[in-house]
Amino acid sequence: QVQVVESGGGLVQAGGSLRLSCTASGTIFIINVMGWYRQAPGKQRELVASIMWSGVTNYADSVKGRFTISRDNAKNTVYLQMNSLRPEDTAVYYCNVVGRSWKNPYDYDDWGQGTQVTVSS
Repeated sequence: QVQVVESGGGLVQAGGSLRLSCTASGTIFIINVMGWYRQAPGKQRELVASIMWSGVTNYADSVKGRFTISRDNAKNTVYLQMNSLRPEDTAVYYCNVVGRSWKNPYDYDDWGQGTQVTVSS
């Protein structure tokens, strides 16, 4: 009932920048939290950054000062601006959306299909 679509991944050299976008659509009443997670080969999925409806943000220590999360509530869209990229940032990046629907089941916690980010040294 809620669809999540990411875009913006790709290949970039170390020190470069990328911007990821994620849009949620469907039977959305409210979005409480939008977040970006990543999963590198052989590793667990980890939180990169999240942003509440109010605008309160949270970042993993490894990306503080380099990545910026923002959202456009009117468009149900979240962005992740990634600067000063490092090879260790290479992973599949997933968007997660948590909120309430106007249709039963009312709570949702949905994921996008993921977008690959590769940083070459």
